[in-house]
Amino acid sequence: MTAVLDIHGLTRRFGSVLANDDVSLTVRPGQVVGLLGHNGAGKTTLVSQVVGLLRPDAGTISVAGVDAVADPAAARRGVALQAQAQAPIDGLTPRSAITIAGRLRGLSRRDAAAAAERLADELDIGEWSDRRATPDGGGLSGGVRRLTSFAMAAAAPAPLVVLDEPTNDVDAARRRRLWDTVRRLGDQGCGVLLVTHNVVEAERVVDELVILDRGRVVAAGTPAQLRGTTDRELRLELSLHPGGGDPSIDTAPAGVTMTRRVRNGRRVLLTITADDATGAVAWADVLRREDRIDGYALAPVTLEDSYLAATSAPPTQDEPAADLTASTTPELIDG
Repeated sequence: MTAVLDIHGLTRRFGSVLANDDVSLTVRPGQVVGLLGHNGAGKTTLVSQVVGLLRPDAGTISVAGVDAVADPAAARRGVALQAQAQAPIDGLTPRSAITIAGRLRGLSRRDAAAAAERLADELDIGEWSDRRATPDGGGLSGGVRRLTSFAMAAAAPAPLVVLDEPTNDVDAARRRRLWDTVRRLGDQGCGVLLVTHNVVEAERVVDELVILDRGRVVAAGTPAQLRGTTDRELRLELSLHPGGGDPSIDTAPAGVTMTRRVRNGRRVLLTITADDATGAVAWADVLRREDRIDGYALAPVTLEDSYLAATSAPPTQDEPAADLTASTTPELIDG
């Protein structure tokens, strides 16, 4: 099957900063590919090159069979983009903005109006459909503006739909509706590149994932492949005291094997087998009763565990314990 997006060896520098470092990825028709990474990982830089706003220093980009480096204008016609920044809809209502986007992408007046109505219903923004956005930021909330931007990209989808952090400012209930629409776009044959740092929610809709860290692809595959765990593995999460130490470093539970241990701020994520669950919980309960941790929880292993492990750098010996309220940079602790 011909790819709607094919990137090979993409490299882009900003002075001494290597924003994209030999990145390769593929999106095929009907496939939702998640591009995950922390802020500053190089996700938006990659998108800017796909749509011709930046020229790569090296590598190739093909969009629906068009060389996007040699002919960015032609390639851009094959992309429906929701940019990370809010769409400039001041003076427009959501209905008119979505309808105009559909018309610009070749829909008839009737079909564009129908698409605007359908998407307003899907995303539950109908009560604001005819409310005008004002230049001072009034009229529409940030979440409704964001949903309108998404609907503008989805009104008449191109072969490739690129969504850059589509759920920013969107409330939880409407985020679920948005993800359902993303999945619908893929099921209807579009190739979707979903750029996000929301690992937990993205897992619901993606077929494959590409994880960026400091500009490089550090992991890629299906969610199941990236989890890399069996059905009999569990995650024991320890919640540390603010500014407190991590007792799991020097206090191991007897008879319990930990296959992976990741620290992210005040959270320590320990991967164990189901056979060791009883002993691990008993150990964590002792730590809690001794007030060495705030609390603990036992749950199935998630994609977030693998994501944090893939994007973590080993801490230096003198590095203090991070506080989740001040930093979300994870640390990989060799176990």
